[in-house]
Amino acid sequence: MIIDRIDIIRVKVPFVHPFETSFTRFVERDALIVKIYSEGLIGYGECKAFYGPLYNPEDNGTCLHIIKNIIAPVILHKDIEGPAEFMAEVSFIVGNRLAKAAIENALWELKSQREGKSLKTLLGGTQNEVKVGVSLGIEPTIPALLNKIEKYLAEGYHRTKIKIKPGKDIEVLREVRRHYPDITLTVDANSDYTLDDIELFKAMDDLNLQYIEQPLGEDDIVDHAVLQKAIKTPICLDESIVSVDIARNAIELGSCKIINIKSSRCGGLCESIKIHDLCMEHDIPIWVGGMTELGIGRAQNISFASLPNFASLAHDIAASNRYFAEDITIPYVTITPSCTLVVPDDTNGVRYEVDEKAIDRMMVSRDVIK
Repeated sequence: MIIDRIDIIRVKVPFVHPFETSFTRFVERDALIVKIYSEGLIGYGECKAFYGPLYNPEDNGTCLHIIKNIIAPVILHKDIEGPAEFMAEVSFIVGNRLAKAAIENALWELKSQREGKSLKTLLGGTQNEVKVGVSLGIEPTIPALLNKIEKYLAEGYHRTKIKIKPGKDIEVLREVRRHYPDITLTVDANSDYTLDDIELFKAMDDLNLQYIEQPLGEDDIVDHAVLQKAIKTPICLDESIVSVDIARNAIELGSCKIINIKSSRCGGLCESIKIHDLCMEHDIPIWVGGMTELGIGRAQNISFASLPNFASLAHDIAASNRYFAEDITIPYVTITPSCTLVVPDDTNGVRYEVDEKAIDRMMVSRDVIK
Protein backbone atom coordinates (compact mmCIF):
# COMPACT_ATOMS: atom_id res chain seq x y z
CA MET A 1 0.00 0.00 0.00
CA ILE A 2 1.35 3.45 -0.92
CA ILE A 3 1.30 5.87 2.02
CA ASP A 4 0.00 9.16 0.59
CA ARG A 5 -0.45 11.31 3.68
CA ILE A 6 -0.27 11.16 7.49
CA ASP A 7 -2.24 13.41 9.84
CA ILE A 8 -1.37 13.59 13.53
CA ILE A 9 -4.32 14.98 15.48
CA ARG A 10 -4.13 15.94 19.12
CA VAL A 11 -7.41 15.81 21.03
CA LYS A 12 -8.46 16.49 24.61
CA VAL A 13 -11.45 14.62 26.04
CA PRO A 14 -12.66 15.24 29.61
CA PHE A 15 -13.09 12.26 31.91
CA VAL A 16 -16.54 11.77 33.41
CA HIS A 17 -14.79 11.41 36.78
CA PRO A 18 -11.13 12.12 37.62
CA PHE A 19 -9.05 8.94 37.56
CA GLU A 20 -6.25 8.72 40.14
CA THR A 21 -3.36 6.26 40.11
CA SER A 22 -0.19 6.09 42.21
CA PHE A 23 1.57 8.41 39.73
CA THR A 24 -0.99 11.09 38.76
CA ARG A 25 -4.61 12.22 38.73
CA PHE A 26 -6.19 12.44 35.28
CA VAL A 27 -9.01 14.89 34.54
CA GLU A 28 -8.89 14.58 30.73
CA ARG A 29 -7.53 12.25 28.07
CA ASP A 30 -4.88 14.13 26.11
CA ALA A 31 -4.25 11.88 23.12
CA LEU A 32 -2.79 11.69 19.62
CA ILE A 33 -4.75 10.17 16.74
CA VAL A 34 -2.92 9.19 13.54
CA LYS A 35 -4.82 9.15 10.27
CA ILE A 36 -3.10 7.46 7.34
CA TYR A 37 -4.28 7.96 3.76
CA SER A 38 -3.43 5.19 1.30
CA GLU A 39 -4.77 4.73 -2.23
CA GLY A 40 -8.24 6.03 -1.43
CA LEU A 41 -8.48 4.33 1.99
CA ILE A 42 -8.04 5.81 5.47
CA GLY A 43 -6.72 3.96 8.51
CA TYR A 44 -6.78 5.28 12.07
CA GLY A 45 -4.49 4.51 14.98
CA GLU A 46 -4.52 5.84 18.51
CA CYS A 47 -1.29 6.68 20.32
CA LYS A 48 -1.59 5.52 23.94
CA ALA A 49 0.90 8.01 25.43
CA PHE A 50 -0.12 10.54 28.08
CA TYR A 51 0.52 14.27 28.40
CA GLY A 52 3.79 13.68 30.28
CA PRO A 53 6.31 10.86 30.88
CA LEU A 54 4.58 9.71 34.07
CA TYR A 55 3.64 6.12 33.26
CA ASN A 56 5.95 5.52 30.32
CA PRO A 57 9.17 7.24 29.12
CA GLU A 58 7.24 8.41 26.05
CA ASP A 59 4.63 11.14 26.08
CA ASN A 60 2.58 12.96 23.46
CA GLY A 61 5.39 15.37 22.71
CA THR A 62 8.01 12.68 22.08
CA CYS A 63 5.57 10.56 20.07
CA LEU A 64 4.63 13.53 17.88
CA HIS A 65 8.31 14.14 17.17
CA ILE A 66 9.07 10.49 16.39
CA ILE A 67 6.05 10.01 14.13
CA LYS A 68 6.44 13.34 12.31
CA ASN A 69 10.19 13.60 11.97
CA ILE A 70 11.51 10.03 12.09
CA ILE A 71 8.80 7.59 10.98
CA ALA A 72 6.95 9.66 8.37
CA PRO A 73 10.01 10.27 6.14
CA VAL A 74 10.65 6.51 6.11
CA ILE A 75 7.19 5.48 4.92
CA LEU A 76 5.65 8.49 3.14
CA HIS A 77 5.08 7.76 -0.58
CA LYS A 78 6.58 4.30 -0.05
CA ASP A 79 4.90 0.97 -0.74
CA ILE A 80 4.40 -0.67 2.66
CA GLU A 81 2.96 -4.17 2.37
CA GLY A 82 1.51 -4.25 5.88
CA PRO A 83 2.11 -3.92 9.63
CA ALA A 84 4.87 -6.54 9.84
CA GLU A 85 6.80 -4.95 6.97
CA PHE A 86 6.39 -1.53 8.60
CA MET A 87 7.86 -2.81 11.86
CA ALA A 88 10.85 -4.15 9.94
CA GLU A 89 11.30 -0.76 8.23
CA VAL A 90 11.42 1.10 11.58
CA SER A 91 13.44 -1.49 13.51
CA PHE A 92 16.35 0.97 13.53
CA ILE A 93 14.39 3.17 15.98
CA VAL A 94 15.38 2.27 19.53
CA GLY A 95 12.44 2.09 21.95
CA ASN A 96 9.63 4.58 21.19
CA ARG A 97 7.17 1.69 21.12
CA LEU A 98 4.05 3.80 21.64
CA ALA A 99 4.87 5.95 18.61
CA LYS A 100 5.54 2.94 16.40
CA ALA A 101 2.40 1.19 17.63
CA ALA A 102 0.21 4.16 16.68
CA ILE A 103 1.27 3.82 13.04
CA GLU A 104 1.22 0.02 13.13
CA ASN A 105 -2.37 0.02 14.42
CA ALA A 106 -3.47 2.33 11.60
CA LEU A 107 -1.82 -0.01 9.09
CA TRP A 108 -3.77 -2.94 10.54
CA GLU A 109 -6.96 -0.97 9.87
CA LEU A 110 -5.85 -0.32 6.28
CA LYS A 111 -4.99 -4.00 5.85
CA SER A 112 -8.46 -4.90 7.15
CA GLN A 113 -10.09 -2.63 4.57
CA ARG A 114 -7.91 -3.78 1.68
CA GLU A 115 -8.52 -7.47 2.34
CA GLY A 116 -12.14 -7.13 3.39
CA LYS A 117 -11.48 -9.02 6.62
CA SER A 118 -12.08 -8.02 10.23
CA LEU A 119 -9.15 -7.32 12.53
CA LYS A 120 -10.23 -10.35 14.57
CA THR A 121 -9.80 -12.55 11.50
CA LEU A 122 -6.45 -11.03 10.58
CA LEU A 123 -5.10 -11.53 14.11
CA GLY A 124 -6.42 -15.08 14.48
CA GLY A 125 -9.10 -14.36 17.05
CA THR A 126 -11.40 -17.18 18.13
CA GLN A 127 -13.77 -15.60 20.66
CA ASN A 128 -17.03 -13.85 19.79
CA GLU A 129 -17.26 -11.99 23.11
CA VAL A 130 -14.70 -11.03 25.75
CA LYS A 131 -15.19 -10.52 29.49
CA VAL A 132 -14.82 -7.07 31.00
CA GLY A 133 -13.38 -6.08 34.37
CA VAL A 134 -13.45 -2.68 36.03
CA SER A 135 -10.38 -0.74 37.18
CA LEU A 136 -10.99 1.72 40.00
CA GLY A 137 -8.68 4.61 40.81
CA ILE A 138 -7.58 5.67 44.28
CA GLU A 139 -10.53 7.25 46.06
CA PRO A 140 -10.29 9.89 48.81
CA THR A 141 -12.18 7.70 51.31
CA ILE A 142 -13.00 4.03 51.78
CA PRO A 143 -16.78 4.68 51.70
CA ALA A 144 -16.36 6.40 48.32
CA LEU A 145 -14.50 3.35 47.02
CA LEU A 146 -17.11 0.96 48.39
CA ASN A 147 -19.88 2.94 46.70
CA LYS A 148 -18.10 2.62 43.34
CA ILE A 149 -17.52 -1.08 43.82
CA GLU A 150 -21.22 -1.56 44.57
CA LYS A 151 -22.15 0.38 41.44
CA TYR A 152 -19.96 -1.67 39.10
CA LEU A 153 -20.86 -4.99 40.72
CA ALA A 154 -24.48 -4.14 40.00
CA GLU A 155 -23.51 -3.65 36.35
CA GLY A 156 -22.03 -7.14 36.26
CA TYR A 157 -18.30 -6.53 35.82
CA HIS A 158 -16.42 -9.82 36.03
CA ARG A 159 -13.44 -8.54 38.03
CA THR A 160 -12.84 -5.61 40.35
CA LYS A 161 -9.36 -4.05 40.30
CA ILE A 162 -8.28 -1.43 42.81
CA LYS A 163 -5.34 0.91 42.43
CA ILE A 164 -3.15 1.07 45.54
CA LYS A 165 -0.20 3.12 46.76
CA PRO A 166 1.75 3.26 50.04
CA GLY A 167 -0.60 4.36 52.79
CA LYS A 168 -3.66 3.34 50.81
CA ASP A 169 -3.28 -0.40 50.53
CA ILE A 170 -3.74 -3.17 53.10
CA GLU A 171 -6.32 -1.48 55.33
CA VAL A 172 -8.33 -0.42 52.30
CA LEU A 173 -8.22 -3.96 50.92
CA ARG A 174 -9.23 -5.51 54.24
CA GLU A 175 -12.24 -3.25 54.40
CA VAL A 176 -13.20 -4.11 50.82
CA ARG A 177 -12.91 -7.82 51.62
CA ARG A 178 -15.01 -7.37 54.76
CA HIS A 179 -17.84 -5.97 52.66
CA TYR A 180 -17.31 -8.19 49.61
CA PRO A 181 -15.75 -11.49 50.70
CA ASP A 182 -16.44 -13.40 47.48
CA ILE A 183 -15.86 -11.03 44.57
CA THR A 184 -12.99 -11.52 42.10
CA LEU A 185 -10.60 -8.86 43.41
CA THR A 186 -7.20 -7.72 42.16
CA VAL A 187 -4.88 -4.82 42.97
CA ASP A 188 -2.60 -2.69 40.81
CA ALA A 189 0.42 -1.10 42.47
CA ASN A 190 1.86 0.60 39.35
CA SER A 191 5.46 -0.08 40.49
CA ASP A 192 5.11 1.95 43.69
CA TYR A 193 6.69 -0.58 46.09
CA THR A 194 10.03 -2.30 46.73
CA LEU A 195 11.21 -5.55 48.30
CA ASP A 196 11.29 -3.66 51.61
CA ASP A 197 7.50 -4.05 51.51
CA ILE A 198 7.61 -7.85 51.30
CA GLU A 199 5.74 -8.30 54.61
CA LEU A 200 2.92 -6.14 53.27
CA PHE A 201 2.51 -8.44 50.28
CA LYS A 202 2.68 -11.52 52.49
CA ALA A 203 -0.24 -10.03 54.43
CA MET A 204 -2.17 -9.76 51.17
CA ASP A 205 -2.05 -13.55 50.86
CA ASP A 206 -4.94 -13.63 53.35
CA LEU A 207 -7.17 -11.52 51.06
CA ASN A 208 -7.76 -14.09 48.31
CA LEU A 209 -6.64 -11.77 45.52
CA GLN A 210 -6.68 -13.11 41.99
CA TYR A 211 -3.35 -11.36 41.41
CA ILE A 212 -1.17 -8.39 42.41
CA GLU A 213 -0.31 -6.31 39.36
CA GLN A 214 3.20 -4.85 38.95
CA PRO A 215 4.08 -4.26 42.61
CA LEU A 216 7.79 -3.49 42.02
CA GLY A 217 9.96 -1.53 39.57
CA GLU A 218 8.54 -0.77 36.15
CA ASP A 219 11.42 -2.46 34.31
CA ASP A 220 12.17 -5.18 36.86
CA ILE A 221 11.86 -8.93 36.54
CA VAL A 222 14.55 -9.98 39.06
CA ASP A 223 13.05 -8.59 42.28
CA HIS A 224 9.62 -9.73 41.15
CA ALA A 225 10.99 -13.28 41.02
CA VAL A 226 12.13 -12.94 44.64
CA LEU A 227 8.74 -11.60 45.68
CA GLN A 228 6.78 -14.26 43.77
CA LYS A 229 8.71 -17.02 45.55
CA ALA A 230 7.88 -15.40 48.91
CA ILE A 231 4.11 -15.06 48.46
CA LYS A 232 1.23 -17.28 47.37
CA THR A 233 -0.74 -14.65 45.48
CA PRO A 234 0.11 -14.63 41.76
CA ILE A 235 2.06 -11.63 40.52
CA CYS A 236 0.87 -10.17 37.23
CA LEU A 237 3.54 -8.29 35.30
CA ASP A 238 2.42 -5.23 33.37
CA GLU A 239 4.91 -2.39 32.81
CA SER A 240 7.87 -4.82 32.76
CA ILE A 241 6.57 -6.67 29.70
CA VAL A 242 7.62 -4.66 26.65
CA SER A 243 8.73 -7.45 24.30
CA VAL A 244 8.52 -11.18 23.76
CA ASP A 245 12.15 -11.52 24.89
CA ILE A 246 11.43 -9.84 28.24
CA ALA A 247 8.32 -11.99 28.64
CA ARG A 248 10.40 -15.13 28.00
CA ASN A 249 12.99 -14.07 30.58
CA ALA A 250 10.29 -13.28 33.16
CA ILE A 251 8.69 -16.70 32.69
CA GLU A 252 12.02 -18.47 32.98
CA LEU A 253 12.92 -16.55 36.16
CA GLY A 254 9.52 -17.20 37.73
CA SER A 255 8.85 -13.47 38.04
CA CYS A 256 5.11 -13.84 37.57
CA LYS A 257 2.25 -16.27 37.05
CA ILE A 258 0.09 -13.94 34.94
CA ILE A 259 0.89 -11.31 32.28
CA ASN A 260 -1.02 -8.22 31.21
CA ILE A 261 -0.37 -7.35 27.56
CA LYS A 262 -0.81 -3.73 26.56
CA SER A 263 -0.18 -3.97 22.83
CA SER A 264 1.00 -0.36 22.40
CA ARG A 265 3.47 -0.68 25.26
CA CYS A 266 4.98 -3.63 23.39
CA GLY A 267 5.31 -1.70 20.14
CA GLY A 268 2.13 -2.92 18.48
CA LEU A 269 0.05 -5.96 17.70
CA CYS A 270 2.79 -7.84 15.82
CA GLU A 271 4.96 -8.14 18.93
CA SER A 272 1.96 -8.65 21.21
CA ILE A 273 0.80 -11.69 19.22
CA LYS A 274 4.24 -13.23 19.81
CA ILE A 275 3.83 -12.65 23.56
CA HIS A 276 0.35 -14.18 23.44
CA ASP A 277 1.72 -17.28 21.70
CA LEU A 278 4.64 -17.60 24.14
CA CYS A 279 2.32 -17.40 27.16
CA MET A 280 -0.04 -19.97 25.65
CA GLU A 281 2.92 -22.32 25.15
CA HIS A 282 3.86 -21.95 28.83
CA ASP A 283 0.30 -21.99 30.26
CA ILE A 284 0.59 -18.41 31.51
CA PRO A 285 -2.85 -16.74 31.72
CA ILE A 286 -2.98 -13.31 30.07
CA TRP A 287 -5.37 -10.41 29.71
CA VAL A 288 -5.54 -7.17 27.73
CA GLY A 289 -4.69 -4.07 29.69
CA GLY A 290 -6.11 -0.62 29.11
CA MET A 291 -4.59 2.86 29.06
CA THR A 292 -7.85 4.84 29.24
CA GLU A 293 -8.10 4.67 25.45
CA LEU A 294 -10.58 6.50 23.32
CA GLY A 295 -12.82 4.50 21.00
CA ILE A 296 -10.24 3.78 18.29
CA GLY A 297 -7.79 2.10 20.63
CA ARG A 298 -10.60 0.55 22.67
CA ALA A 299 -12.13 -1.16 19.63
CA GLN A 300 -8.76 -2.52 18.51
CA ASN A 301 -8.17 -3.89 22.03
CA ILE A 302 -11.43 -5.84 21.77
CA SER A 303 -10.24 -7.60 18.62
CA PHE A 304 -6.86 -8.37 20.18
CA ALA A 305 -8.58 -9.83 23.26
CA SER A 306 -10.36 -12.36 21.04
CA LEU A 307 -7.18 -14.45 20.65
CA PRO A 308 -7.52 -17.89 22.28
CA ASN A 309 -5.24 -17.53 25.33
CA PHE A 310 -7.21 -14.50 26.56
CA ALA A 311 -10.28 -16.59 27.37
CA SER A 312 -9.84 -17.12 31.12
CA LEU A 313 -9.42 -13.61 32.60
CA ALA A 314 -11.38 -10.35 32.40
CA HIS A 315 -9.87 -7.40 30.54
CA ASP A 316 -9.39 -3.68 31.23
CA ILE A 317 -11.31 -2.54 28.15
CA ALA A 318 -14.74 -1.48 29.47
CA ALA A 319 -17.40 0.65 27.83
CA SER A 320 -16.67 4.17 26.57
CA ASN A 321 -19.06 5.75 29.10
CA ARG A 322 -17.00 4.29 31.93
CA TYR A 323 -14.57 7.16 31.22
CA PHE A 324 -16.07 9.61 28.72
CA ALA A 325 -19.36 11.40 28.10
CA GLU A 326 -18.35 11.72 24.44
CA ASP A 327 -16.12 9.46 22.37
CA ILE A 328 -14.79 9.39 18.81
CA THR A 329 -16.39 6.25 17.37
CA ILE A 330 -19.84 5.44 16.01
CA PRO A 331 -21.23 3.62 17.89
CA TYR A 332 -19.53 4.06 21.25
CA VAL A 333 -18.07 0.90 22.74
CA THR A 334 -20.78 -0.59 24.96
CA ILE A 335 -21.03 -3.72 27.07
CA THR A 336 -23.68 -6.41 26.79
CA PRO A 337 -26.11 -7.24 29.64
CA SER A 338 -23.73 -10.06 30.61
CA CYS A 339 -20.87 -7.53 30.88
CA THR A 340 -18.98 -8.66 27.81
CA LEU A 341 -17.87 -6.93 24.64
CA VAL A 342 -18.90 -8.26 21.26
CA VAL A 343 -15.89 -8.69 18.99
CA PRO A 344 -16.32 -7.17 15.50
CA ASP A 345 -15.92 -9.90 12.91
CA ASP A 346 -16.80 -10.76 9.33
CA THR A 347 -20.25 -12.14 10.11
CA ASN A 348 -21.90 -10.31 13.02
CA GLY A 349 -22.10 -6.85 11.44
CA VAL A 350 -20.46 -5.13 14.42
CA ARG A 351 -18.11 -2.35 13.31
CA TYR A 352 -16.82 0.87 14.83
CA GLU A 353 -16.51 3.86 12.52
CA VAL A 354 -14.51 6.98 13.40
CA ASP A 355 -16.63 10.05 14.15
CA GLU A 356 -14.80 12.82 12.25
CA LYS A 357 -17.10 15.53 13.63
CA ALA A 358 -16.34 14.47 17.20
CA ILE A 359 -12.62 14.58 16.47
CA ASP A 360 -12.99 18.08 15.05
CA ARG A 361 -14.77 19.22 18.23
CA MET A 362 -12.07 17.77 20.47
CA MET A 363 -9.06 18.71 18.34
CA VAL A 364 -6.45 21.12 19.71
CA SER A 365 -3.85 20.71 16.94
CA ARG A 366 -3.28 18.92 13.64
CA ASP A 367 -0.06 18.16 11.79
CA VAL A 368 -0.47 17.25 8.12
CA ILE A 369 2.44 15.43 6.49
CA LYS A 370 2.17 15.11 2.69
